[in-house]
Amino acid sequence: MCGAVRFEVPDAPDAPHTCSCRHCQKLSGGPVMSWVCFPLAGLVWIGREPVWFYTYPQKTRRGRCPDCGSQLCALDDGATSIAFNFSALDDSSDLVPAFQSYAHDAVSWLRPVTDTRPTAAACS
Repeated sequence: MCGAVRFEVPDAPDAPHTCSCRHCQKLSGGPVMSWVCFPLAGLVWIGREPVWFYTYPQKTRRGRCPDCGSQLCALDDGATSIAFNFSALDDSSDLVPAFQSYAHDAVSWLRPVTDTRPTAAACS
């Protein structure tokens, strides 16, 4: 990430997970993307803001850096939280994925993430 888009969130990260959907595979160039959620309330963009585009029409938008094109975040229409790619954070070393979205789309050699969520909710 080039650092043109930065953000601050006052809350602790929630629902760290991997996603194996076809969109994440294609956008990342790998078998998964790793995401963590934060409430939208209190989110402050610093510097430039992401350029948004839909990956699931009228449902999910992705935000990318307007300078380098890095995939930064995802936001469902009407959601109260936003998901950031682990690599968009200054420090993601303490984050451990608690579940895997779209496990049915995962490549066959990928070991599934054991679901350790206290509830069934992901980013919403």
